[in-house]
Amino acid sequence: MDNVKSTRMQGIIALYDLQSPFFAFVTENISHEDTQKRLDTKANHIGWLAGALVEQRFDLARNLGYDGYQQANELFKEYKGIQDGVEYPAISSYQQDWDKITPILKESLSKLSDEELERRIDMGPEFNMSLYELITFSIYREANIIGQIALWRRLLGYPGMRYM
Repeated sequence: MDNVKSTRMQGIIALYDLQSPFFAFVTENISHEDTQKRLDTKANHIGWLAGALVEQRFDLARNLGYDGYQQANELFKEYKGIQDGVEYPAISSYQQDWDKITPILKESLSKLSDEELERRIDMGPEFNMSLYELITFSIYREANIIGQIALWRRLLGYPGMRYM
């Protein structure tokens, strides 16, 4: 972690590195058909959860100056929720985008100074947070979504997620 500019980011980047391979592990061998299933609930299915996870990394990178988008951006832009009757992309498409954005975002996170981490981000009417708070929330949300997909694996009859 010697190349991390702000010591405040060391733990965050450690979690980022820990969680990065989990995307492939948690979605491993799930059929496309199963990624679209909601099991007669209103829960977000794997297809939406995986895309939202990828979108979150791209969105955070855009907050740090990157100008790229995931392939399925239209389905997720502006924090769009799950849409009934929409066929969500294959996990392989999401994995390509995850693999693309992960090193780009890590480098950007590593270069942040303490001053930059205090920059305020407008999150809507009369609500804002510091960049550090946004990054911290994003890392928490990544773990949460990975956990949701891991639960879906079990509900759909797949083996539990592997961690290595």
